[in-house]
Amino acid sequence: MCGITGFWTPSGLDRDSSEQLRRMTDALRHRGPDDAGAWLDPSAGVALGHRRLSIIDLSPEGHQPMVSASGRYVIVYNGEIYNFRGLRAEEERAGVRFRGHSDTEVLLAAIERRGVEAAVCSAAGMFAFALWDRESRRLHLVRDRIGEKPLYYGWVGGTLLFGSELKSLRAHRSWRADIDRDALALFMRFAYVPAPRSIYSGMAKVPQASIVTVAAEGTVETNEYWRLADVIRRGRETPLDGSEEEVVSTVERRLSETIGEQMVSDVPLGAFLSGGIDSSTIVALMQGQSSRPVRTFTIGFHEAGYNEAESAKAV
Repeated sequence: MCGITGFWTPSGLDRDSSEQLRRMTDALRHRGPDDAGAWLDPSAGVALGHRRLSIIDLSPEGHQPMVSASGRYVIVYNGEIYNFRGLRAEEERAGVRFRGHSDTEVLLAAIERRGVEAAVCSAAGMFAFALWDRESRRLHLVRDRIGEKPLYYGWVGGTLLFGSELKSLRAHRSWRADIDRDALALFMRFAYVPAPRSIYSGMAKVPQASIVTVAAEGTVETNEYWRLADVIRRGRETPLDGSEEEVVSTVERRLSETIGEQMVSDVPLGAFLSGGIDSSTIVALMQGQSSRPVRTFTIGFHEAGYNEAESAKAV
């Protein structure tokens, strides 16, 4: 899962900044029990923290915060890029040499060669990351297409706070816990707080499929790099041709390819299995690509009308 956090005080850091970052990072220990890292640039006023749950590249080469090969970019990253092997091959053909085999390093290399937006558009996965550009002195906060991974940010006085969870932001000494009454009303209406709001005044969620860029003078620019409506429109304009059997075969092949990419891991993996159509299909396609039995986990209920454990057991 991993957790990212940090802050940016353009006027510069003070002697307490390392301790501030440690407290913010420790608040996310449950997201990343395997490793912790910190990176600070006192003159630029930037502090980046990371808690790691090791999945790909368990070696020290996967440690974060991670600095790009040229030294221009520094990243703290949470998530997984499923097509990172293909992206890595592209970068290697362009002459890039890698130290390890983490998807974080591949993402950094793609950003360095192609730019932030082009690299993110080519990445298929679930992720949220903070990227500090030491050359332009800008901070990029980025979230995946569907918004699977969370990322919050906001200014408190002259300091920008950001993190995977609000509890990491609360650990900073500048924090002010003022409830956003409009967000509270939205919660009462919808049972959740819609993006870009959060429950606290002045704190926002990075919208899905967006790059939020913050400059030293305090300007904030949000750029949407992907839209579901565009995908739907292209699908309507170029529908699948062929018989029903051919369409079914195409869907199964694409599902298998996608699930195969998501099974890349240096640690054991499994699946949550409800016994319904979706999870049963995923587990079946996982098993078709695995030489070992797929480990599955199911939650059952005493109430017969809600219990799918027997169906999951049959699968």
